[in-house]
Amino acid sequence: MDDRRRAATVRRPDKTAGTYVRRTLVVVYLFFLIVWPVSLVVQKTFENGLGNLQTALGDPVVTDALQLTVVVAIWAVAINTVFGIGISLLLVRYEFRGRGILSAVIDLPLSVSPVVVGLALLLAYGSTNGTFGPALSSAGLQIAFATPGIVMATAFVSLPLVIREIVPVLHEIGTEQEQAARSLGAGPWQTFRRITLPSIRWALVYGVVLSLARALGEFGAVKVISGNIAQQTQTATLVVEEKYQDFEQGSAYATSFLLALIAVAALVVVTILRPKDTDHGD
Repeated sequence: MDDRRRAATVRRPDKTAGTYVRRTLVVVYLFFLIVWPVSLVVQKTFENGLGNLQTALGDPVVTDALQLTVVVAIWAVAINTVFGIGISLLLVRYEFRGRGILSAVIDLPLSVSPVVVGLALLLAYGSTNGTFGPALSSAGLQIAFATPGIVMATAFVSLPLVIREIVPVLHEIGTEQEQAARSLGAGPWQTFRRITLPSIRWALVYGVVLSLARALGEFGAVKVISGNIAQQTQTATLVVEEKYQDFEQGSAYATSFLLALIAVAALVVVTILRPKDTDHGD
């Protein structure tokens, strides 16, 4: 017994040292991959004080792009919230043929290049050569090279983020409470509002925040479907590219900083407000 205790005592420092080594490697990896590059954007933004921000916010091209980006992100998040909850419930609570295929299709935006997404939407809804575009245009509805197309592209690439946050929590909480509520006479909507929604609220909030961050930063799909028309269909990410290529790098840095600031602020607020004793659900 004494030998075992001595052996355990000897091994503990090695285990602790290994833990510190692994943590150090992770921290170094994240620093060079994320923290340092993002900090350089912040540094470049404020290297002339507030000059870059003032220049960017005084440029109508930048301000119009920021406004469009916020509008598109809000619409995309709203769409993803409604359909994300519905699809999550469908995948977890119902048995049907083709459920595995549906689950695989939901992950498609994570595996397909956003440029391909934009091109696919253009082929489907382009006003000239698109499959549905001419009919929609004759009805007075333009999808491609307009805000609706940008919203569709943004919602497409960010939809899985909501679903993949909610589905594990639905599996974890099970159906016992929902069945008990129904046995007591609660209807489907009442059961969802009083039982299901409170159980998944933090998963939903976190999925919405991730979807918002993804929507703010979408580039490839938006560039193809929007046409990149200044002060009309140009989002903030497209402005960053244009300003940087036109050697207006101060405005590019400032716009990038604003986009990152919104996304990071949303994540920080959720992290602070979420109860410490919960993961995604209660």
